Amino acid sequence: MIDLRLLREDPDRVRASQRARGEDVALVDALLSADERRRSSGVRFDELRAEQKQLGKLIPKATGDEKAELLKKAGQLAADVKAADAERDAADAETQELLLRLGNLVHPDVPVGGEEDFVTLETHGTIRDFGAEGFEPKDHLELGTLLGAIDVERGAKVSGSRFYFLTGVGALLELALVNAAIAQATEAGFTPMLTPALVRPQSMAGTGFLGQAAQDVYRLDNDDLYLVGTSEVPLAAYHMDEILDVDRLPLRYAGFSPCFRREAGSHGKDTRGIFRVHQFDKVEMFSYVAPEDSEAEHRRLLEWEKQWLSSLELPFRVIDVASADLGASAARKFDCEAWIPTQGKYRELTSTSDCTEFQSRRLQIRVRDGKQVKPLATLNGTLCAVPRTIVAILENHQQADGSVYVPPVLRPYLGGREVLEPVAK
Repeated sequence: MIDLRLLREDPDRVRASQRARGEDVALVDALLSADERRRSSGVRFDELRAEQKQLGKLIPKATGDEKAELLKKAGQLAADVKAADAERDAADAETQELLLRLGNLVHPDVPVGGEEDFVTLETHGTIRDFGAEGFEPKDHLELGTLLGAIDVERGAKVSGSRFYFLTGVGALLELALVNAAIAQATEAGFTPMLTPALVRPQSMAGTGFLGQAAQDVYRLDNDDLYLVGTSEVPLAAYHMDEILDVDRLPLRYAGFSPCFRREAGSHGKDTRGIFRVHQFDKVEMFSYVAPEDSEAEHRRLLEWEKQWLSSLELPFRVIDVASADLGASAARKFDCEAWIPTQGKYRELTSTSDCTEFQSRRLQIRVRDGKQVKPLATLNGTLCAVPRTIVAILENHQQADGSVYVPPVLRPYLGGREVLEPVAK
């Protein structure tokens, strides 16, 4: 959530942010009104309580008619205090409810617009000309079948559409990617973490995934638990309700977890293969930093993502995501999109978001700096979303005979293999 003081001092900035997100601007005025009622009812309650305490001191000293009058007044005052308390609680609840619906403040450098209004910041690598090499590229599913690596038919039989098995060298390729990604993150100073896949509602809400993203979340009604769509959720909630000493910052974690997404609204999109699925594994970077360091940390996370994709020898570009495509928690987001040859376009492989103080305020995570205690900043960045990375590797590194070149960074985790070979039929 945002700082209420900022809302009061500069409501036009918050309105502009909502407008850029394509969200309801009227929410800002409704929140200002609720906040004013909350504060005025709080003042009224405090005044009545003070009067009630003062009256309580007079009653024991009074006698006769005076005491009777004071007792009558005390009865009315008790009713007024109770009503003021209820009014204060109602206004506070409304303020909190509206505040939780408000997205993070969009960074001023973010391009304004929808999904297609991003700005390309960098392009890396060379897109292969398969025509010049004399063959037509196969898509990842055909290659995965030839390699005995991907089985979507049995995935659908067992679990339904958008599920899959990674088999043989496909399973080994996932393990190689995860190990290589964790090795890079550990070398960069991240603490490796294996995180829970089920979290409580306050963890999910605190990270901002029960607002506009709620339709994409799986919920276990009988247990009041949610399946995470990213280990960002448990990593953000890891220090929930804690005060951290400033000397401990930055704190950096690399979480590995299964991820579950309903993919609501994606009917008919990416239905072939394993590009868009309901369950996948991912290595996620997560940082806790002082608020003034968040922009620099955001650039560092991006550099680690670029290092990873470059080590896989994939052609990719970096985009500055437009305002209406940010998600509620992010003030700014950079995506790294890899070239997918059979689609003839770049597709998202990694993403890094600067969430500033938005999540820490919701999760009550603060930092102590001397005598000052204040919210800190949280940031997240995908290092390796496994299925999409497999798609990019298979398609970009395929050879005419259906084999696939293995980048050197993965070879130590694949028994030294330099090439993945088709299996005998």
